[in-house]
Amino acid sequence: MTQLLKAKKGIITEEMRRVAKDEGYDTEALRKNIAEGKVVIPCNHRRNVGKPKGLLGIGQGLRTKVNANIGTSQDYHRIEEELEKLKAAEKAGADAVMDLSTGGNLREIRRRVMEESTITVGSVPIYEAVVDASTRGPSIIKAMKAADMLDAVRRHCEDGVDFVTVHCGATKGILKLLNESKRVCGVVSRGGVFLVEWMATHNKENPLYENYDELLDIAREHDVTLSLGDGMRPGALADSFDRVQVYELNVLAELCQRAVEKGVQVMIEGPGHVPINQITAQVQLQKELCHGAPFYVLGPIVTDVAPGYDHITSAIGGAIAASAGADFLCYVTPSEHLSLPKVQDVWDGVMAARIAAHAADIAKGIKSAWEWDKTMSQMRRERNWEGQFATCIDRERAESFRATRPTSDNDNVCSMCGHYCVFKVADDHT
Repeated sequence: MTQLLKAKKGIITEEMRRVAKDEGYDTEALRKNIAEGKVVIPCNHRRNVGKPKGLLGIGQGLRTKVNANIGTSQDYHRIEEELEKLKAAEKAGADAVMDLSTGGNLREIRRRVMEESTITVGSVPIYEAVVDASTRGPSIIKAMKAADMLDAVRRHCEDGVDFVTVHCGATKGILKLLNESKRVCGVVSRGGVFLVEWMATHNKENPLYENYDELLDIAREHDVTLSLGDGMRPGALADSFDRVQVYELNVLAELCQRAVEKGVQVMIEGPGHVPINQITAQVQLQKELCHGAPFYVLGPIVTDVAPGYDHITSAIGGAIAASAGADFLCYVTPSEHLSLPKVQDVWDGVMAARIAAHAADIAKGIKSAWEWDKTMSQMRRERNWEGQFATCIDRERAESFRATRPTSDNDNVCSMCGHYCVFKVADDHT
């Protein structure tokens, strides 16, 4: 039985107790939010057997969580490098990772990631369906069958992933809108473009939409959380909040409700490239249409002109989105739009997203967030350097900056203000 079905029956599970304790949240309130589809705890039955791992609660009243994408490509597919990225993401404080591999032995990579990971793991099954189809003929889209997509979802769930992204909202009804739209970048979601081209080529409905009940049965069997992917997310600011995006969101709202009614945990994915002035409205619309379901956003990236700095552009958008009600931030690394991330890119991306999430949690009134900042402020006022390093979000980076330019009175002040430090002046004349 899934966490959602148990919550509906009034059962408080061990997973609910662990999440509530970690969050400092009332257990009964958590159960109620899960029952209403406002919180999810992604925890595949198979992966939890005999191997305790960190549990992740996502949704209303909880801390904003951060996901890190890792995974191979056709050109770079060393498993060991991906495991290094996994460890970097964990050390940097990510709450979850997604394996988005498209090169090498995909199932072996996924299994290794799940074996090594101490945090929640997600995946995108259609990537595997596409890669498998590429071995059967020159035209990937023609070679891929409807059954291949559902079989890929089934394999991922059986292997133990905690949540899967499925692009069910990209339906045939969207094709006409796409043809009429004047999008600068068209469809930028890989899952979205695979399905759009598949529907156009085969003149059939999206199999993940048409066979949604079967998809729900697969997810419910293993208590895998569905992350309803935004295949029509804008890949340029000029494309944001257009009819195509909103059409898909309405489809996702319907599918979200069907999942909750069937006892399947579900969250909704969101954009994408979004100008700052639209972010709050987009989050509020999603929350309203989907009855408070957890919202998982990529960024959002707030300007298109900063390749190499998109961990910053996305952190800006992520902080605004989460303060408006988004629950789960997918990090963006400095290498976004440019290359497959390296280990350091993963670290930088997680840190930027964590800062955004924490800033949003302060705005949301999350008690632990306020307490963390208050402790840091107290350490700073006392000029307690060890206390500051122990409290700050990235100890190694903070210590390295301080060590780079020491002062003659290094125990008391930093080299920015020296003896003119405001706290030192105040203390000396008290």
